[in-house]
Amino acid sequence: MRRLLILTLLLLAGCSQKMEVQPKQLPFAATPGTPPAGTVATDADIDIPADNPFPIDMALLQRGQQRFDIFCAPCHGKSGDGQGMIPQHGFPHPPDYTEPRLLAASERHFYDVISNGYGAMFPYGSRVPPADRWAIAAYIRVLQFARNAPVAQLPDDLRARLEQVSP
Repeated sequence: MRRLLILTLLLLAGCSQKMEVQPKQLPFAATPGTPPAGTVATDADIDIPADNPFPIDMALLQRGQQRFDIFCAPCHGKSGDGQGMIPQHGFPHPPDYTEPRLLAASERHFYDVISNGYGAMFPYGSRVPPADRWAIAAYIRVLQFARNAPVAQLPDDLRARLEQVSP
């Protein structure tokens, strides 16, 4: 029995794994060379255009509306007036998209705010792909125009319906 205990102690004493000195990648260490295959590029890795690089068509606007309803409407409201459900529960109200400074802002501004956040808004760059950020920015323009459209620029059928409703 004593021999078995001594043999076990000797074997255990020889099992020094020294995990702290084995080769490994440290969490925040810079990786030399190119990223591994299959790595997803971040905004820091790509050149972001100054204007929306996608053609503004119905498919892009529908995608923008879908993504806006998912990511933005809880705070900004479906119409972009800043009256979403989250502010109704005591959180800060985001700005109304029809404020003069936002009417004058570029689509790139909205892309950057979605990417990096602004004020109390959390950055969504890791959650919303770049193409969807551009789609949302284009849809924000639609919301702005829809709430500020000059009556003279409306199609005839819409203008006629509006005149029937207006006193």
